[in-house]
Amino acid sequence: MSDDTTGNAGGGELPQIIQGGMGAGVSSWRLAGAVAREGLLGVVSGTALDVIIARRLQTGDSDGSVRRALAHFPWPTMAQRVLDAYFVPGGKAPDALFKVTPQLSVSPTRAGLELTVVANFVEVYLAREGHDGVVGINYLEKIQAPTLPSLFGAMAAGVGVVLMGAGIPLSIPGTLDRLSRWEPVELAINLSGGEAGDTAVQRFDPREFVTATDHELARPQFLAIVASEVVAKTMLRRATGEVDGFIVEGHRAGGHNAPPRRAGR
Repeated sequence: MSDDTTGNAGGGELPQIIQGGMGAGVSSWRLAGAVAREGLLGVVSGTALDVIIARRLQTGDSDGSVRRALAHFPWPTMAQRVLDAYFVPGGKAPDALFKVTPQLSVSPTRAGLELTVVANFVEVYLAREGHDGVVGINYLEKIQAPTLPSLFGAMAAGVGVVLMGAGIPLSIPGTLDRLSRWEPVELAINLSGGEAGDTAVQRFDPREFVTATDHELARPQFLAIVASEVVAKTMLRRATGEVDGFIVEGHRAGGHNAPPRRAGR
C-alpha cells in the first residue's frame, strides 16, 4: 500500500484507499475484484500478463475464468487465435514445458501484440465482473515494450484508473487521450547497450488490430506514482496530457521510492 493519494479527474471521486498493484500475478483479478466490491480501488498488476494468461490456458483454465472473459472480448477472431495457440483442455502434462510466448520488442510480432491486448482485457474484465466498483491497473515505466498494447487491452475492458511508477511516465497521459479516440500512438523506448540516451520508437495503431472501432474506449484516470516533489512537478510541467492525481510513496511504501540522486551523495 502507498502512503497517500491526491487528486481526482472527470471520472469522479476516487476511493480513499487504493490497493497496491503488487508484482506479477500477486495483485490478480481475484484480489482486485474483492477490494473493489468493498468500495475501495482494486488494482491488478499489469506486469507479464501475456505470460500469465497464456499459462493459465495451458494449465487447462480449470475454473473457466479466462475463457469466460474471452467470450466477452469485443473482437472474437483475435480471442480465438489466442485460444487456439495456448488452450490445452484438461491442462498440459506435468512434465511438459510451457509454450514460449512471443517476446515484445521495439518491433513486436502481431501474435505478441494480440496476446498482450487480450491478456490485459481478460485480467481487467474479470476484476470488474459482477460489481460496479472501481478497478485500476498498475504498470511500470521501466518495462516499456508491452505498454501500448497493454493500455489498449485494459481500456477495451473498461479499466477505470491507470497507475504508473518506476520511472517518470511523461508520455502516458497523452497516450490514454489518443487511444480513447482510436488514434495511433507511439512510445520512445530506452535502449540498453548503446550510448546514453539512445531511444527507438515503438508505434501502435489500434485500428490495425480490430475489425470495428465502435467499441468504447473511455479514457481512464491516470495516477503517477512518485517518491519526491521533484518528480511530481516534472509530471505536471511536462506530461503529454492531464495527470489526474499522484500516489506518493514515502519511506513506508517499500516500492520504487528511491529519492533523486544529488551530487556529493
